[in-house]
Amino acid sequence: MIVCSPAQARRLAVLGQRLAGPRPNTLMEVVRQVGCLQLDPLSVVARSHQLVLWSRLGLYDLAELDRLLWDERQLFEYWAHSASIVLTEDFPLHQAMMRRYPTNDRIRQWIRQNQKLRRYVLGQIRRYGPRLARDLEEEGFYPTQWVSTGWTSGRNISRMLDFLWLSGKIMVAERQGIQKAWDLTERWLPAWTPRQTLSQREVVQRAAQRALQALGVATPRHIEQHFLRGRYPGLDRVLADLEAGGQIQRVEIRERSQAWRGAWYIHANDVPRLHDVADGAWAPRTALLSPFDNLICDRQRAAQLFNFDYRVEIYTPRAKRKYGYYVLPILHGDRFIGRLDPEMDRAQAQLTINAVYAEPAAPRTRKVAQAVARVVEDLGAFLKARKIVYNKAQVPDAWQRDLLS
Repeated sequence: MIVCSPAQARRLAVLGQRLAGPRPNTLMEVVRQVGCLQLDPLSVVARSHQLVLWSRLGLYDLAELDRLLWDERQLFEYWAHSASIVLTEDFPLHQAMMRRYPTNDRIRQWIRQNQKLRRYVLGQIRRYGPRLARDLEEEGFYPTQWVSTGWTSGRNISRMLDFLWLSGKIMVAERQGIQKAWDLTERWLPAWTPRQTLSQREVVQRAAQRALQALGVATPRHIEQHFLRGRYPGLDRVLADLEAGGQIQRVEIRERSQAWRGAWYIHANDVPRLHDVADGAWAPRTALLSPFDNLICDRQRAAQLFNFDYRVEIYTPRAKRKYGYYVLPILHGDRFIGRLDPEMDRAQAQLTINAVYAEPAAPRTRKVAQAVARVVEDLGAFLKARKIVYNKAQVPDAWQRDLLS
């Protein structure tokens, strides 16, 4: 049994997310390691997937991401953590969901009742090429209205496009702002796309190992919530087989000679990295993370491993918010030391820092303050801000000298 401390487990998790050590060389290197980039429409600072890449790469060319998505098609949009950017080379893993979709009786019934609309949408895309939702008419093509539960648009065309996307019939071929242009999957995927059909068990075996390597160390519940979130049927049996085959190993996390509860695993390929961390080989960085960053997208895991209680307050009324509308966690080494409430005014090229919060146990040293100041300056450079303005009343006293200078 491998034994490690909570600090070593945290460091392995940070390394697994490429947030420590040498920066990755390429965007593809990041996506291959983390598995997916969650999409979110908000751009208070920048799009979430852009921030996830910046946290790891530093300054990079946004056009490179567009090139990989729309020109080379090495990446595509599909459902992973949620709506995400994923690897085209991982298509067989995602195709498993496409083959089974829909599993919901309500959706199956609605699609059966709306075959005329389905045929119309596919016919228009087949005939005219990539179509925006607004290019498609829906009057007269459906017998049954889609009734929204409150989280989605009730427009029938939009729902049909989503269902065709999830079932693998169409893909996002380009974007005009946040508007998606849809094309047939058979036409859009590059010829080199791997198309082998994997059994459900093979999908879980591959995806579980990918998730575990991205997480560093993890319990079965952590794996279940990562990468192909919620799509790991028979995971316990698969993990037992992977352990018997030597691909993964048990690890015990001990704190004050007390073992953490549950079964924890590490991928065999990461055992040398854990030994390196235990021997002091650790090159920490300071980073600002998207609210939907892969390191913290599982809020329970973030609380357990990092003692960091993070909640998105986007839907919380302003008067009840504790920190702010779109708050970026501040990662310093293997601990979260604070939170930043930023807002980017693109018309004025100004980055406003509404507030900086220090966690109760955060170091109040000048070295740490300087590290935070540098990463905020780096964020400004990434956003092409000509000016960074702080709300001076909302900066920790011990950090003011370096952040406000």
